[in-house]
Amino acid sequence: MTANNTIGLNKKARFDYFLQDRFEAGLVLEGWEVKSLRAGRLQLRDTYVILKNGEAWLLGAIIIPLESASSHVHPESQRTRKLLLHRSELNKLIGAVERKGQAIVPIAMYWKQGRAKLEIAIAKGKKDYDKRDTEKYRDWQREKERLFKK
Repeated sequence: MTANNTIGLNKKARFDYFLQDRFEAGLVLEGWEVKSLRAGRLQLRDTYVILKNGEAWLLGAIIIPLESASSHVHPESQRTRKLLLHRSELNKLIGAVERKGQAIVPIAMYWKQGRAKLEIAIAKGKKDYDKRDTEKYRDWQREKERLFKK
């Protein structure tokens, strides 16, 4: 994934969760959604993935429709979108969520060969003290780099 192909990031996911296995999923989108994504009108914050009837669904993602969208189509910006995954990947996700009590969170959305892809990860929630430890570690790394530059 390159920086210029990135549509949107979920930075909060890296802060709130320990990210484990990552997967790349396709999305079932409508025409106006693709056009809005090309304009970068996406919000992935507070987004999550649910598994229902052996399929993965993206909830909470907001794709803001363009003003130039068709008047006879009523765009729903926060609709549930189906994710396209291989059966083996779905089985891994189902196993992680049901047996281990973990969550599936989207990390980033990007373009790959002209198609919108969603990077999702199996995640375990962080406690407050884990978040503080992560912040202390990050601050120490910055300080260390600053000291070595001198």
